Amino acid sequence: MAESSGNIRIDKFLWAVRLFKTRSSASEACRKGKVSVNNITAKPSRTVAAGDIINLRKPPAIFEYEVLKPLGTRVSAKLAEEFIKDITPAEEKEKYLLSSSVKTGFRTSGKGRPTKKDRRDIERFYGDL
Repeated sequence: MAESSGNIRIDKFLWAVRLFKTRSSASEACRKGKVSVNNITAKPSRTVAAGDIINLRKPPAIFEYEVLKPLGTRVSAKLAEEFIKDITPAEEKEKYLLSSSVKTGFRTSGKGRPTKKDRRDIERFYGDL
């Protein structure tokens, strides 16, 4: 299996369990302070071990994961569930889903693409969400 015996870098682990599409985007999130391990902001080289709690900030929500086993190589999404456990509260997930649906706005089906004026009106109404 792709299991690692020791500790593994946080950026590599986040990429391996498919929380980020690329390892460089996982490293960038660490550098920007969006990732913390056991409530301590993590640099990309920070190591994680079994039992660590990872907090991942995706505004407006904070997702929490528990490391079950360290993992060094990328695996399928189905196998990734064996290495990480999602312990995010339901209200945080709901907050994230609600914010992503608000940004798109509501349009009746069949109306097609918004005109330039419609788009400007929508941007003016919602502002910077």
